[in-house]
Amino acid sequence: MNQPDFGFIGCGNMGGALACAVSKVIASNHIFLCDTMPEKATALSTLCGGQVCDTETLTKTCDYIFLGAKPQGFAGLFDTLRPFLKAGAKAPVLISMAAGLSISAIEQMAEIPCPIIRIMPNTPVSVGEGMILYAVNGNVTPQQEADFAQALSHAGRQDKLAEEKIDAASALSGCGPAFVYLFAEALADGAVECGLPRDKALLYASQTLLGAASLLQESGKHPGELKDAVCSPGGTTIAGVHALEAGAFRASVMNAVTAAYEKTLKLKK
Repeated sequence: MNQPDFGFIGCGNMGGALACAVSKVIASNHIFLCDTMPEKATALSTLCGGQVCDTETLTKTCDYIFLGAKPQGFAGLFDTLRPFLKAGAKAPVLISMAAGLSISAIEQMAEIPCPIIRIMPNTPVSVGEGMILYAVNGNVTPQQEADFAQALSHAGRQDKLAEEKIDAASALSGCGPAFVYLFAEALADGAVECGLPRDKALLYASQTLLGAASLLQESGKHPGELKDAVCSPGGTTIAGVHALEAGAFRASVMNAVTAAYEKTLKLKK
């Protein structure tokens, strides 16, 4: 069975991580890489395979095109892509990862009916443990959606949701890794203050987060129930929980997510 061709315009951190994930499913001769800085595309090709090419070749060849430009760069990108899109016999599936840029805005830039998938991935896709949120327009066929899902099967989990929910979801999964890293650093700092070597503290913090997240997913239990199971009456854990509550820990985390969401809404205006 012939594999579809996947193109990546923009070979930065996220585009590169997704290209490497796709390369675990799609043969390198079906992957095309393009960047305004050709050395980035060349470095990515060396890392995970794929053919370095220009925008015209990629647009005319590929069935699926990941658009890795910044939101403010999309108008210029489509000025370049539009002639090739219009000249093609069949419109490729355009996959946008631009924060705050709606499917309808991309449809207007394309000026021709194109299948469009809007995705919001997070940085753990680089280790195959990402969370990829996505929404599609009416031109995406079930087969195209299945091909997209299969190609990203090594990037992490995927979840389709209504486009109007993506910004809120991305404030959690897209921005959330930064909040988790702050928490991990704080856990390690606390242990260092108690006398633990830094390398041990970071190892124990990261493994504790990994194990707790795995237990939360696999058990299906509410996080409050899992928290209660660790908090023995009069014990050390409940004393630590009390300290977190005194510092408005949960309210601070909620505020971080809502602040990220509100900033996204401002950027869309």
